[in-house]
Amino acid sequence: MKEWFITNFPNVVQQGWTGETGWWTSIVQTLYMTFWSAIFGGIAGLIFGIALVLFDSDGIMPNKIIFNIVDKIVSLFRAIPFIILLAFIAPVTQKIVGTQIGTTAALVPLSVGVFPFYARQVQVALQSVNQGTIESAQSLGSSNWDIISGVYLSEAFPELIRVSTVTLISLVGLTAMAGAIGAGGLGNMAISYGYNRFANDTTLVATILVVIMVLIIQVVGDVWARWIDHSSKA
Repeated sequence: MKEWFITNFPNVVQQGWTGETGWWTSIVQTLYMTFWSAIFGGIAGLIFGIALVLFDSDGIMPNKIIFNIVDKIVSLFRAIPFIILLAFIAPVTQKIVGTQIGTTAALVPLSVGVFPFYARQVQVALQSVNQGTIESAQSLGSSNWDIISGVYLSEAFPELIRVSTVTLISLVGLTAMAGAIGAGGLGNMAISYGYNRFANDTTLVATILVVIMVLIIQVVGDVWARWIDHSSKA
């Protein structure tokens, strides 16, 4: 088996497991970009998503001006293709991180790129909460914060897990795109050491590893969402 792999995947073997261009290094870089971008972009997306629901005309804190501002910001950044966004906010990345290349520098465009997508997902998830439940909480004198945490986030938690799963999967794809222009990770491995060098075996293995990551995220997210949903109904 080992000899067959070496014969059929010579470029994969040549890359090695460790080192600056090793497979393990690329996997860690992809996980690093995905994790921290999910944290920063996720927090921003959650805040904007909640704001879109609260300040809507049907929300518990209707405010047309704030809603329109938040809505336009989300729509604007969501309309920019990620590959263009990388170049567009490069000066901002330079000022924040000190460089425009590398895994840490990629966190800025990745976070900015994922937050509007997640904000819309959160908005849809929170809008699925039964309006009667919200009105009942208001009639009992619950504060806005109690309704946000105890009704919106609590009732929509299984759906939030599902949309978070979708966002994470999308984010893995964005890290691969960022890697293609020097951010590192499996995207960089597939393009720089695979496609550009006509090493199809390297591209194939990098693609398989990305697919495995996506499948793991999908399975974990689905199982967790079903478990939470079942627990809440028990």
